[in-house]
Amino acid sequence: MAPFSRLVRFESEDEKSYFADLGPGSDEPPRPGTTIEAFPSYEALVTKSSLKTVTVQRLTVPSYPPLWTKPAAALAHPNQEISVNDFCARSLPDYEGELVFVTSKECKDVKPSEAGDYILGYTVGNDLSCRIFQLPKNSAGQFFFAKAFDNFAPIGPILISPSLYETAKTGGVTLKVNGEVRQEANLQKDMIFSPESILSHMSQGTTIPAGTAVMTGTPRGVGAFRKPKTFLQNGDVVEVSLPMAGTLTNTMKFE
Repeated sequence: MAPFSRLVRFESEDEKSYFADLGPGSDEPPRPGTTIEAFPSYEALVTKSSLKTVTVQRLTVPSYPPLWTKPAAALAHPNQEISVNDFCARSLPDYEGELVFVTSKECKDVKPSEAGDYILGYTVGNDLSCRIFQLPKNSAGQFFFAKAFDNFAPIGPILISPSLYETAKTGGVTLKVNGEVRQEANLQKDMIFSPESILSHMSQGTTIPAGTAVMTGTPRGVGAFRKPKTFLQNGDVVEVSLPMAGTLTNTMKFE
């Protein structure tokens, strides 16, 4: 993979996916019609399932980052409308704005001090979840089902290089619902497990493919812990942003 600053994915008229390096400029992707130099897509970015970890407010901090997977069908694009069927709409749908990193090459049994060499770049994601299936009586001790629905993992829009992330993280991750700030994460102070420690733990005894997208946990402010509890509704616009990585915007569409 060639060096880059800010990577954005788009689909061309030939129905193929491409990536382009926007350079270290403004926060947002180019406007439609803008001419940019593109190169063939880093295929693993859009074909691999995502692995993730989450830290939920008011829960005991674990000794190790908890891990579960989201299937590839959960991936969704920036600006994509998130279709939610009646089953999910009645299951307390909630948001989780998160920092996401993507692996650059296959790894296994890496040390935390080595893990940074396997991180291609950083962006943001929304770990959409149906909270009713995270309740102990409904979860059977696992969170996979609550988070595995189609299009429940929108990610993007821009993947920034590790060097740019060092600057971007001082601004942190912000999530808004209909323009109201619901979550703010100080990535220098709030993260319990660093991206390097998460990737190292994930890789012990397990081969992590290149192009794996890893959500790293969500800060306080999710709807399930608000007073009163506030879950996503039809038409809600959810925005997740990180300086230089742009804003991930998705609208909830209840069917």
